[in-house]
Amino acid sequence: MAEIKDPENTILMELKDGTVVIELLPDIAPGHAERMKELARAGAYDNVAFHRVIEGFMAQTGDVANGNMEKDFNLRRAGTGGSDLPDLKAEFSGVPHDRGTLGAARSQDPNSANSQFFINFKDNHFLNRQYTVYGRVIEGMEHVDAITRGEPPAQPDRMISVKVAADA
Repeated sequence: MAEIKDPENTILMELKDGTVVIELLPDIAPGHAERMKELARAGAYDNVAFHRVIEGFMAQTGDVANGNMEKDFNLRRAGTGGSDLPDLKAEFSGVPHDRGTLGAARSQDPNSANSQFFINFKDNHFLNRQYTVYGRVIEGMEHVDAITRGEPPAQPDRMISVKVAADA
């Protein structure tokens, strides 16, 4: 297991193939890091589908309103919802969207991020300063690479559980 320097700001995401260890960046994006921890601690991310997974780009998940539905018709709505918490203000920074970074998904409004996020499969620098970066995968990127592709995937992979390392 990767060395966890700050368990309070480290996320353990259990996927079908293993654990993904994510280091949050509270110094760069404090609101987004805090929101992820809050939703993880509430169990809101558990069993949520990866509803948009584009080869050579990214894997998106975190629709806690629609993403844990089991029926196909509900999965078609995945990606349109968030949590019951208020939307977050953008926290754009100079941190680049490199392979393995976590970005906050949002609508056209820069201040509309809520619970959804994506993990970059490769360097996606065209997203720099347009989407908030608030974490990076420090171990288990091979499990992210194995997520089933599709928009939405016919049989989407899910986050089995998402926990703050300090609580695990």
